Amino acid sequence: MEVLIVVSYLSAFLTLIYLLVVAGFIRGWHKLIPFKYKQTKGSTAVSIIVAARNEADNIHRTLEALLAQDYNKALTEIIFIDDHSTDNTAEIVRSYAASGVKLISLKESQALNSYKKKAIQTAIGQSTGDLIITTDADCRMGTAWLTTIIAFYEEKRYKMISSPVAYDEEKSFFERAQSLEFLYLIGLGASTIGNKKPSTCNGANLAYEKAAFYEVGGFQGIDDLASGDDELLLHKIAARYDNHIGFLRSRDAMVYTHAKPNLGEFLQQRKRWASKSTRYKNKSIIVLGVFIWFFNVSILLNLLIGLFFFGFLKIALIQLLLKIIIEFIFLLDVTKFAKRRSLMVLLPVLNVLHVLYIIYIGIAGNSGKYNWKGRMVK
Repeated sequence: MEVLIVVSYLSAFLTLIYLLVVAGFIRGWHKLIPFKYKQTKGSTAVSIIVAARNEADNIHRTLEALLAQDYNKALTEIIFIDDHSTDNTAEIVRSYAASGVKLISLKESQALNSYKKKAIQTAIGQSTGDLIITTDADCRMGTAWLTTIIAFYEEKRYKMISSPVAYDEEKSFFERAQSLEFLYLIGLGASTIGNKKPSTCNGANLAYEKAAFYEVGGFQGIDDLASGDDELLLHKIAARYDNHIGFLRSRDAMVYTHAKPNLGEFLQQRKRWASKSTRYKNKSIIVLGVFIWFFNVSILLNLLIGLFFFGFLKIALIQLLLKIIIEFIFLLDVTKFAKRRSLMVLLPVLNVLHVLYIIYIGIAGNSGKYNWKGRMVK
């Protein structure tokens, strides 16, 4: 019985920690001032870099969206790196050569664990722009995307700029649920930047100075990990430049992509994302992640104990209710920003599933291998 008392007190403590953490996210989000683009003519030379592998089905839309940007074409360089595609990705990109799109074919005879970092670093080495912007080969953006990022950079002079990413064109409940969960992650990353404690960003919409990239040694020291071309680089630049990182809170800077169509692909993606946490230099981020993981474990544990002791079922329900309330407050503003308020109706159901997901991914993401782009990596 004493063990059960300890579990109840520990549950209360973990719940309090989680509420304080999300309250911190809410505060950080509100510290981010929405950016209003002023009609100024940008003067920054920029290189947009896209690493692509077997994206023949999606890459046309990305190419067209990038070529439709209203920023000065003389200052814009578009580089695609074909990462050993086995479909006609390279041929499609090559067909846009007359429009100024450059293609680099990655040719690595020895197996690597981080082909994407190698691709990006190769492209940066051949780029002419002072500002590097990365996105993915299955993304789309509005015509003012590049202009907005450049305007924000020239006004703020941040060494790295994280910009918003969202899912769209969902075809099922599962994909809509992912959209809400993904907005939570984007809001989380943005809020930590707002709090001057950057923890996460997304390489599908990331800008950084080329000089800063080389100043921190590029991907050196993190190039043995398949993932992390975004978050781990963020941590390196934040440490070197005293958190001189910005989040561009503007819908004009939004990049859109697709949710995963099935559970298998979703879990492989999230295992890849979670695998980066083992290399975080900032141990406070790891400690925070561990606390959140144990909070979710406590909910499940209380539900299981509640099958035999009703009092613990009440504790689990209170934990879930408080979790839903604090996340509702946070997501209310994030979904408003993304114009996806309708997704909020999914929050109660998603919350229960999220507990199981966090517990699983916390273990699976930090052990073993995962499949990425047809390769088994770790």
